[in-house]
Amino acid sequence: MSLVTEVYEATAKFPTHEKFGLLLQIRRCAISIPSNIAEGYGRYHTADYVRFLQISLGSLYELQTQLEISVNLRYINNDQYNQLILECNEIEKMLNTLISKLKLKH
Repeated sequence: MSLVTEVYEATAKFPTHEKFGLLLQIRRCAISIPSNIAEGYGRYHTADYVRFLQISLGSLYELQTQLEISVNLRYINNDQYNQLILECNEIEKMLNTLISKLKLKH
């Protein structure tokens, strides 16, 4: 959830012409990560939960790509980018660990 807040703060000053482009896509990806985790958790089967965790992981990778594009276009600065990527990397580790443990259980 904190990643979503950080993404919104980092993208607050994007150019107005990106309102319906990169800005919207970045925010959708960020929101999708915890949303899919929550939706999967609410399912009754471990396999469904794993599938939604994998979808979250895909959204996380998509977000990382879009953040790199944003720093290349100078929409966010290197410090913002590095902080967001650090958090993404931490979430990636947590998701991969959870997916692995759930697959062993299943």
